[in-house]
Amino acid sequence: MWTCIAALLLQVALGGRAEGASPSALTEYTAADFSDELHSGKTLFIYFQQLVSSTISLFLVELDQSADALQHYGVLVGKVNCNKEPFHGYCAEEKAINTVFLFRGGKEFLGFSLDTVFDVNSIVSEVLLLLGGSAILREEIKYVHTETDLLAMEKAARGKKDIALCYVSSLGTQEHRSMMETAYVYGSKYQFILITGGPVLNHLGVDETSRSSQVWFLHCSAHSRSMTSEHCPSTRMGKPLSTLSLHTFLQLMEAPLVSEVYEDPSSVRPPQYPYQDTPQVFLFSRPATKREDLDKATALAWRLRGLALLLLVHRQSPAVKTPEEYNAAYKLPEKGSEVKYLHSNSPDELLELFSNPVDEEEEEEEEDDEEEEAALDMLDDEIAESVFENRLNLPDADSLAQLTSDNFHDTVAQSSLTVALFYLPWNAVSKAVLSSFSDVAERLEGSEVQMSVVNCAEWTDLCAAESGSSPPIPFQPITAFPTVLLLRPKESAQRYGGMLGTEALHRFITLSQPPSPVLLSTQEEVTSFLLEGPPPGSAGYRPDRALGLFETLSDAGARQFAEAAKSLRGEVLTGLLTDDLAEKWAAEHGVGLPATLVLPSWAKHTRPPALPASASAQELLSHISTALLHPVPELTVENLPSFLALGKGLLLLFVGEEEDEIGHTQNHALLEEMREVVELGGDWMARYLVCWLHLGRTPAGMSVLGSYLGSMPPLPALVLTHLPSGSEVYQYSPNTPILASSVLQWLQRVEDGTESAAGKLGEDSWPPTAELFDFLKIMDMQDPDLSRQRASEAKAEEGGDSFPARDKYPHTEL
Repeated sequence: MWTCIAALLLQVALGGRAEGASPSALTEYTAADFSDELHSGKTLFIYFQQLVSSTISLFLVELDQSADALQHYGVLVGKVNCNKEPFHGYCAEEKAINTVFLFRGGKEFLGFSLDTVFDVNSIVSEVLLLLGGSAILREEIKYVHTETDLLAMEKAARGKKDIALCYVSSLGTQEHRSMMETAYVYGSKYQFILITGGPVLNHLGVDETSRSSQVWFLHCSAHSRSMTSEHCPSTRMGKPLSTLSLHTFLQLMEAPLVSEVYEDPSSVRPPQYPYQDTPQVFLFSRPATKREDLDKATALAWRLRGLALLLLVHRQSPAVKTPEEYNAAYKLPEKGSEVKYLHSNSPDELLELFSNPVDEEEEEEEEDDEEEEAALDMLDDEIAESVFENRLNLPDADSLAQLTSDNFHDTVAQSSLTVALFYLPWNAVSKAVLSSFSDVAERLEGSEVQMSVVNCAEWTDLCAAESGSSPPIPFQPITAFPTVLLLRPKESAQRYGGMLGTEALHRFITLSQPPSPVLLSTQEEVTSFLLEGPPPGSAGYRPDRALGLFETLSDAGARQFAEAAKSLRGEVLTGLLTDDLAEKWAAEHGVGLPATLVLPSWAKHTRPPALPASASAQELLSHISTALLHPVPELTVENLPSFLALGKGLLLLFVGEEEDEIGHTQNHALLEEMREVVELGGDWMARYLVCWLHLGRTPAGMSVLGSYLGSMPPLPALVLTHLPSGSEVYQYSPNTPILASSVLQWLQRVEDGTESAAGKLGEDSWPPTAELFDFLKIMDMQDPDLSRQRASEAKAEEGGDSFPARDKYPHTEL
């Protein structure tokens, strides 16, 4: 039976649908289907959808995910689309817009506000709170607030049931859901108690401000009235609360307190399921002291409960070969682990084995982990939290090529392109980027690209780009971590400034491999350049292109184009034509030499526009960037920084996800209106960037829109924000159709000052949680002689370097 329970818990806990899994359990009911299911007596969790909004769309996604979990508990999850088929009753009720209903026994059982069941965890936990097959879980789950309440529960359970006492910081979380799922299965076996706060936490030794969920097992079934303590003996679960960890912990509480064996510890079989991951501790007993040895073993077993299984070995057995000098032993659950023997003077020594590492190497690793956890706790940052949670899955930098001061120049000279990640091993962002960087390295394995890393905590002279090396280091000192540089033999380094995710970094490196610009000398090469597909591994991506036409390579315009092309490397493919081929192309496109043609990836026209003549490479670069910009681009997390860097006000249209063809047509019509705004406004609209954001593809836009206006407006929503003149946010009237002429009039009223602002940009800042120290410099300064020597050298060379003297020797080499 317990094997089946474990399978159920495993299936529920893993959640999610793997590729190729069965379709969603969420059902869309017609009025007739809903009526049939209702009268069948089944338990139904139903939402009656009347509106289509981003908020409702996100809720339906969570409802869909909860359907798979709840079907294991006999709950059918579905929705009724009131827009397709009006359903008398719930579809006509205004309160049903923000309510989902639970039906049981052919009638409404309870209604839940969407504020209460907002995600899959809160949905599952709230439904299970009310249901338990044919019983109501309110009987199996009790709430206590004070120590007196807890003591009363323990007295009621004494000699009858053990208690699983769970503390969760708030309801509706993943931990709350895990507790509810476990209580559904074990509710008839154990009494579950839920704590979310209150004075009882002080009794349990928990800080009321703690956000960490905890579980205690109270051994009340074996607690007799003759025991001196009023409270039942307890065992605390050491692992974080999850469905599987709680299931394993409860199973471990069922293990025998002490097992007696008559064979040598080396011959004892490893513990079987469900205790296979639990260490074994061996104590030895003699016939003359059998009773005393058993009492000592029992006392220690209570202290080791949940940490290890205790076995009492009877020495009188001929099979026991352990030398007399040892009175204890232990074996870890790792495969191939051997029994380790010791002479223990007290039970505390054995207890420390499983709270402290058993050898120096493991002790150092645990100390490092504790220091890392303490440092990460100080970083109130989502990246640091993510790194901490996934720290066991982070790649090892040793798997990548290591650049050092000794091999840097030789390594760069051996490859046409070396990509180097400069990082600090204790920096949370560096660790996160190291994972993406390793993924890119795997994709590029076998190519001509050399992926490498530089540990700037160790090779400080290289990262500081100290002068004096021959040849000189081809980059400026690294002052921000992590930093990615693209290095080519005998060229200055190219700094990567884009998103540090796997896809963006891989695409940039791939587009950086061809020469920039590519010299095209035949019509076939030109055709290949224009029709070349997306980079390998970047399915669906179409790169932008720019083509330079010049009489000779020595033209001033050709040199400007080549300089601009270097700046565009990795982002835009550039080609250069000269001589007769350039004249032919210029004639075909009706332009004179010299000329620069741009081919944006989004453009469908066959004749690329020619850019005006430029006085400098920087001016040409500006013209190319402007020509490549979509007239009404879609705003994404990836391109937002580049758009904000333009310094223009954002005229931003928020649209929801299209559920059907009608929604798709409506969104398309809105984008056409925005394009017409750009065309009708002409030069006057150059001060604004007209763009749009699809909340289905970029869900983060919901929080952005809510922060702009203070609440979530109906979609579509048009706002004007990030104005150079101030922090005001203006909203186009939601009751007015979005038409190009009306939008232009609204913009004019904003400029005239007759339109009221709907909100303001937040002024929240994100300063460091603590002062940032240059620890390496502090270490240097601890040597007074070295400090004085450097100060003297820096003063002597003051004015002779292009960098401040204090940067001459930023660190020693560790």
